Amino acid sequence: MPSPYRAIFAAPGTTSFSVAGFFGRMPLSMMGIGIVTMISQVTGRYGLAGALAATLAMSAAVLGPLVSRLVDRHGQRRVLRPVTLVSLAAGAGLLVCVQQRTPDWTLFVFTAVIGCVPSVGAMTRSRWAEIYRGDERRLHTAYSWESIVDEVCFIFGPIISIGLSTTWFPEAGPLFAGMFLAIGVFWLTAQRGTEPVPHPRVSGEKSVSALRSPGLQVLALAFVATGAIFGSVDVVTVAFAEEQGHKAAASLVLAVYALGSCLASAVFGLLHLKGEPSRRWLLGVCAMAVSMIPLLLAGNLPLLAVALFVAGLSIAPTMVTTMALVEAHVPRTKLTEGMTWTGTGLAIGVALGSSAAGWVVDASGAEAGYVVPVVSGALAVAVGLLGHRRLRRPAPDREGKRERDNSGVGEHQDGEQPVA
Repeated sequence: MPSPYRAIFAAPGTTSFSVAGFFGRMPLSMMGIGIVTMISQVTGRYGLAGALAATLAMSAAVLGPLVSRLVDRHGQRRVLRPVTLVSLAAGAGLLVCVQQRTPDWTLFVFTAVIGCVPSVGAMTRSRWAEIYRGDERRLHTAYSWESIVDEVCFIFGPIISIGLSTTWFPEAGPLFAGMFLAIGVFWLTAQRGTEPVPHPRVSGEKSVSALRSPGLQVLALAFVATGAIFGSVDVVTVAFAEEQGHKAAASLVLAVYALGSCLASAVFGLLHLKGEPSRRWLLGVCAMAVSMIPLLLAGNLPLLAVALFVAGLSIAPTMVTTMALVEAHVPRTKLTEGMTWTGTGLAIGVALGSSAAGWVVDASGAEAGYVVPVVSGALAVAVGLLGHRRLRRPAPDREGKRERDNSGVGEHQDGEQPVA
């Protein structure tokens, strides 16, 4: 492992919570596709399968920030374990309903409750932020490492989920996703030494969402457009591969897309970057948008794989810079919630992009479907250009400053100090 990555793991407990976070994040790439595979195999109804996957995405988008806000107030252990048990129980209920062929509405109810699954990626990133607060260089490397973990999950998660459901039994993919979630969350929350100090709300103080930050609003909105890129690329690539007579190759082509992002993240973490993060972020968004254009020209799967690999190179640097900007624009007491809002934007975008891409493919064919990620990229650039001034430097946040002062008093009285 290159020396910058060795350096970040020198702090006690970092290796353990990083591995736990990997297991806890696997369901992010396994559950949705696992539900689609399971439902399509058991019922043959792809419309129902897609609707359930969209329900899961939208539920996670709504409930995720609420769970993370509770984590900021009460701590990871006290919140994550109960909500994980609720999500696992809902998952078990969904599998039973599928097996027993209960009415469709029961499937939607249990799928919606599964959406309370915690954003494990936000939990591990908040631990890195607590350990290396003020050390911009190591924090940059840590966020790059987290992006690598994300991409590894998205490379192998769908392959594992689809493989289990198609070669073993239909419910195997979602079942193993739940097992990964339980292992990851309970292992992560058992590690108290690196857990960020909670910041309980002061009596009589009004609760204000992290989304009140103008900078976070820009990032979350841009991530809706970015999520639309990801969601539409997935759908159109599957359709394109099917038109080419090699539908099974779609998973390999999409894995190449994730591989490009993974390699870019590994290199990006080695760089010592200077200049304004907001400008770097805007360049990344523009690069993502431009990289979608060659997809319109790919006439076969090999060329498409090359185009997607190149497109993937711009993803991770943009994501890493986004996390740094979230930390700069969100009060310390709301950091986990702030990081989760970017994931919420992605989830909403994925649902919208998937739906739009499916409609275009049905109407005009797979090649025309790549217009959707191109348009989505243009929208992301528009949001970035219009909101760039809000990102150049954090706006004064009296609410956040007061919360920091209050939380600092509380930590001193309790005798707890954050990890340094």
